[in-house]
Amino acid sequence: MKTVSNCVEDILITQPYLEEALSRNIINFSALAIELTEPISKMLKKDVKPGAIMMALRRYNPPTALTNSIKMKRVIQNLGDITVRSNLTDFTVKNSDTIIDNHSKILDRINQESKLFYTFTRGIHESNIIISSSLKDFITDRLKNETFLAIQGGLSAISINLPQDNSKVAGLYYHFFKRLAWEGIVLYEVISTTNEFTILVEDQYVDKAFTAIKKVKS
Repeated sequence: MKTVSNCVEDILITQPYLEEALSRNIINFSALAIELTEPISKMLKKDVKPGAIMMALRRYNPPTALTNSIKMKRVIQNLGDITVRSNLTDFTVKNSDTIIDNHSKILDRINQESKLFYTFTRGIHESNIIISSSLKDFITDRLKNETFLAIQGGLSAISINLPQDNSKVAGLYYHFFKRLAWEGIVLYEVISTTNEFTILVEDQYVDKAFTAIKKVKS
């Protein structure tokens, strides 16, 4: 049989920011208990008193991934360089039988500039090319026979070098996404490799996003 504690846990799991606030003791338990009285009463199909909910909130233990574990602190403290690249354009095209051949022609041009920022991601239904806006006309011409789903310019990429053991730490990306969301920063694209993590944002957010990531590191 479902209990008040079970209901509290179900609600908090779907609201990570609320869960984070509880773990840091920066939320009013009494006010939150009153707020949750109606939804929990509906979940249990009976009247529930705020006092019972408040007790469940105080006893709630967040998952390990949300606590400042020693391993998490070590990884965050060992984050590498943060690099910003601006003046980028994101091309989204529908996957086709010719996209790979056309992409190979683009690679021939990219190989001529070793310092050029470039990423290619192939999904199930679409592919993305993110590259310097100086090559916008070149990319558009090479993909003229493809179906464009979106072209977005005025973007900047912020890349973070991650420690070697980052893939063994649960909740690492959560810290970045949480901070960026709290700052009201909209992510246009997210790209990652094993030891590197890149977010793509519109130019209007780049300074704010960079500062937010620096706060995570510090």
